[in-house]
Amino acid sequence: MNCVFCAIAAGELPGHRVLEDPVAVAFLDARPLFPGHVLVVPRRHVETLTDLPEADVGPFFARVRRVAGAVERGMAAAGSLVAANNRVSQSVPHFHVHVVPRNRKDGLRGFLWPRTRYPSDEAAAAVAARIREALESPPG
Repeated sequence: MNCVFCAIAAGELPGHRVLEDPVAVAFLDARPLFPGHVLVVPRRHVETLTDLPEADVGPFFARVRRVAGAVERGMAAAGSLVAANNRVSQSVPHFHVHVVPRNRKDGLRGFLWPRTRYPSDEAAAAVAARIREALESPPG
């Protein structure tokens, strides 16, 4: 397997690490939105959030939470953006969470998604029903 994030986690490729333990490795994004943009990756290779074993979700996101606080404090940021792509727009097929320092008027207003509205309350109810049904069905 040729996974750049696995290679960084193993120390085979350079990366500016900010956190490293048996659960996760966090390092600066090589192409940051702003200085202090960090990627947090599970040490074990998984491609998506849904591939991350349930027992690993809590420990992994505890690291994400810790890194988010450190990015805000370390970069004197007013807040942070914490985001992950799951397959679509995932440039490296190893699950990772972006932690980006944010400040008011930093230029990222609306950069992630165009906001819309449901055409009706009935349309919103139908979408909610589809998701509830999927939650009740086993994956696969």
